[in-house]
Amino acid sequence: MDVPDSSIDWSVLVASIADICMKPWKHAVICENFKVHDNFNSHDPIELNIRIECRNLEGERYPANDLELEIFRSGKELNLMVGWCNKLDRPMLWQGQHSVWMDSNNGQRCETPKDGVALEALARRLRTLFELPTEV
Repeated sequence: MDVPDSSIDWSVLVASIADICMKPWKHAVICENFKVHDNFNSHDPIELNIRIECRNLEGERYPANDLELEIFRSGKELNLMVGWCNKLDRPMLWQGQHSVWMDSNNGQRCETPKDGVALEALARRLRTLFELPTEV
């Protein structure tokens, strides 16, 4: 995989991936200073918090479907936490080398929610997008 290019509009790319995975909704990324820079391509610590806002095809907001995305590095591994912003009782997804669903109240592992497959696809695609090349 090529090293991410800092000239790319990553917020548009993330929103496009959300559009593909979370059909039929459209998405926008809300994050101050969402720029991929050199530390995405190193083993330095990173933490990035992103809000993915949801709209229908006519542009009407659906805040109940907004997502929170946290991207962070643990050692050499890039990890993601994804959950619904306005549904705090819903489980959240940790995506590392594999998907793990956790109860948002106690952090215990739980079953995949019936609508969780799309969120897992989103997390896998985003992790691949920002993952370090295997040969650095």
